[in-house]
Amino acid sequence: MSYQSEPAYTHGTAEKTAVLLVNLGTPEAPTAEAVKPYLREFLGDPRVVEIPKLIWWLILNGVILNVRPKKSAAKYASIWLPQGSPLKVYTARQTTLLQGYLGEKTQGVPLVVDYAMRYGNPSIPSVLARLKEQNCQRILLVPMYPQYAASATGTACDAIFNELVKQRNMPALRTIKHFHDHPGYIAATAQNIRDYWTLHGRPDKLVMSFHGVPRYTLDKGDPYHCECQKSGRLIAEALGLSKEQYTISFQSRFGKAEWIQPYTTATLLALGKQKTRRVDVVCPGFVADCLETLEEIAMEGKEDFQHAGGGEYHTIPCLNDRPEWIHALTDLVLDNLHGWLDKSDAVQLEQGRLRALQVGAKA
Repeated sequence: MSYQSEPAYTHGTAEKTAVLLVNLGTPEAPTAEAVKPYLREFLGDPRVVEIPKLIWWLILNGVILNVRPKKSAAKYASIWLPQGSPLKVYTARQTTLLQGYLGEKTQGVPLVVDYAMRYGNPSIPSVLARLKEQNCQRILLVPMYPQYAASATGTACDAIFNELVKQRNMPALRTIKHFHDHPGYIAATAQNIRDYWTLHGRPDKLVMSFHGVPRYTLDKGDPYHCECQKSGRLIAEALGLSKEQYTISFQSRFGKAEWIQPYTTATLLALGKQKTRRVDVVCPGFVADCLETLEEIAMEGKEDFQHAGGGEYHTIPCLNDRPEWIHALTDLVLDNLHGWLDKSDAVQLEQGRLRALQVGAKA
């Protein structure tokens, strides 16, 4: 095997610890030309679509990539911000704020905070190369998915592992599997909802909509469905809601196979037919607003609910850059950095450099 070239090394250089946030990804622009390669990478991931490779290749390249990019581009255009994709904008803000919060609590520790996207840019290979150039010898991987799913957290880990295999001098690596029941995440989510209700009043029903996955993933042992149920229950308990005041559902169904239920679309249609006066929808499985929250839920969901006879429809924003969430994320990261936060000793580094030179090192 041919390994990647290692950057030039100078003895006495302080080793750094990196915190790497990873989210799903986004096309570079809301155009069919930009969406097509993004969809090819995303839907071509065997963790995302578990269909025999040859059959799926024919479907993906023969049908989906010829039809879906134009439709998806129009949806992206409807939610695109002046600064770019909402998911990328909010993830960048979360990274900057986390760097600041961690800096306040770990003064003197050489710490780098960066982010990458599983699909699209900044890519995982490019960011790992950047961390290596900065002599990051320890990396904490933080997939930005509260609930573990093989098709989300699992594939983010795959991409990291597959890239590190190419390195001769691998860094130490830790991963956060999930934080679906982390007290800070639950409290931040509940406060986000509470603050929205303070400004806009309360609904007759709160719908907690999570991203959907095929039913067979649950049957094969994926814990995602159970973790969503636990997150929803804990959030409802934090808000003091009765079982009649909220419901949990799953969105983004794709294809004809059965997915985990109840479906968000069916839930909203049923609530509309019941003439529910007001429904609020929140998406606790997303820590940053994106296409699925801003278009699918905020726009398509509203149309489904009101067309069926429902009244007011409100979408509660994701956590995004709320201070409570960044504080919770900081605590989560610090909990997983134990033993990696020792300050560099300049004297010891210089002594080590001199000893290396004495035994023949060139730098």
